[in-house]
Amino acid sequence: MRKNILPAVLATLALALCLAAAGAASAAATMEDGVLRWGGDSEGGFPYMFPNPANSDELIGFEVDIVDEIANYMGLRPEYVNNAWDNLIPGLSRGLYDIAINGLEVTPEHEEAVNFSIPYYETFLQLAVRRDDDKGIAEIEDCRGKEVGTLKESYAEIILEELGDVKIRTYIVEANTYEDLQNGRLDAALFDSPIAIYSAGFNPDIKFVGRPVGEITYAIALPKENRELLSEINQALVFLRDSGKLREIYDRWNLWSPIMSELFNDYSPRKVEMTRYDEWAETHRPTLSMGDRLKRYAGFLPAFGRAAVVTLQVSVTAMAIAILLGLALAITRVFAPRWLAAAATGFVEFMRGTPVLIQLFFIFYGLPNIGIKLSPFWAGAVGLGLNYAAYEAEIYRSGLFAIPRTQWEAALALGMTRWQAMREVMLPQAMKVVIPPITNDFISLLKDSSLVSIITMTDLTKAYGQLAAAYYDYFGPGIMVALIYLILGLPFVKFSRFAERRLAEQDTGGARGRDFNFYRSSTRWQ
Repeated sequence: MRKNILPAVLATLALALCLAAAGAASAAATMEDGVLRWGGDSEGGFPYMFPNPANSDELIGFEVDIVDEIANYMGLRPEYVNNAWDNLIPGLSRGLYDIAINGLEVTPEHEEAVNFSIPYYETFLQLAVRRDDDKGIAEIEDCRGKEVGTLKESYAEIILEELGDVKIRTYIVEANTYEDLQNGRLDAALFDSPIAIYSAGFNPDIKFVGRPVGEITYAIALPKENRELLSEINQALVFLRDSGKLREIYDRWNLWSPIMSELFNDYSPRKVEMTRYDEWAETHRPTLSMGDRLKRYAGFLPAFGRAAVVTLQVSVTAMAIAILLGLALAITRVFAPRWLAAAATGFVEFMRGTPVLIQLFFIFYGLPNIGIKLSPFWAGAVGLGLNYAAYEAEIYRSGLFAIPRTQWEAALALGMTRWQAMREVMLPQAMKVVIPPITNDFISLLKDSSLVSIITMTDLTKAYGQLAAAYYDYFGPGIMVALIYLILGLPFVKFSRFAERRLAEQDTGGARGRDFNFYRSSTRWQ
């Protein structure tokens, strides 16, 4: 049965205009809601924040405990918003959360962008090398001429740059740095002491060397304009410090140190059970049995399942936008007046010529500067949809050009208008040509949806990074996530093959479909 495509095209244009003109409300709520929204990065955030070994749905860490105590003091309910570590400060200006905490170092560069609370922790940098190190690295000065890994945009990176003659490799996941060090890809690693204790302290192949390097101050970041909240956060931290609650948190996580004793003027010895630290250490034993690993992997399934739903929702929404908008662009390029066709061509070339990652950053972090604020879901769906619309437009255009010109001339000769000829003659035939490549594009988009993790969404790739980094295990979870992506994409592969057969049969009453099946069977390897 023939269907009129023009309403779908008009609906597409209306949808594109609506999405460009209005966005979803900002993710950040006001304090009047009784919620304290806080941003952090659970991927590679131990001991700051990471999934609970006993329950991967729960976030734990010494900074999680601090936020819980602050919210309790303020009479608010804490609500976590995940974001990449190097996007935490931009997320404050974007209004994604009220405060950001995740080992954020008080540096002049950071202070230009945000306000900081009073310090809640001070530490130093710790240098690490392989236990069988043959490079002669004993102090930070010995790193000249060597390859050293550290955290991206961190104080350690600044120290290494100032040292000079160091080949610096930056990471966004701390555990990956120590894995590369262990595997001989790096000569040394320089990180904050808490990171070193948790990321490499248990590893018999890595050792700490040298004196403490530098001084690091952690504080809570807040937007520049919110002075009232800054005052309330400082009051809460002073109360937690003076009441001893902060000391209790650091004792639980094995983080109390002489530096903290001096900062808090608390030199009293305490004998405590480091429950959180012991729990973490037990689940990260290098000799973990295969049975224990499989049990752990089974516990990952609920988290991966929820992330897979997010991935599928974003992908389907983005592909719907791409298909409809791509069709409108293709029709515009082929049939519209020259000036309008040129505008459509410019859009296609711009979207194809710029990286989709940059486009997502611009939509999510850039557009709020002109009043357009999209939620993470819609920013991801619209960003991927606009990018893939450019490719779909070219696929549709090639499908239209694949139809002989005589079909168009014959339709006009029969008295059809240009729109009728396009709608009733050209598009139905072009659709048969473009269905296979469109299906292939959807599978590509399904995998590219992993990029939405940079704008606070926890999709499959982000969930994999969180759990793999928390357990130093990228092998088993990686296989699980790869299989889930395969399972999500297989139905669309089957649909593409089914559509090819059905369309081939419709063309020649089934003859071409039979020829296709015969060719496939006769050319199969014997």
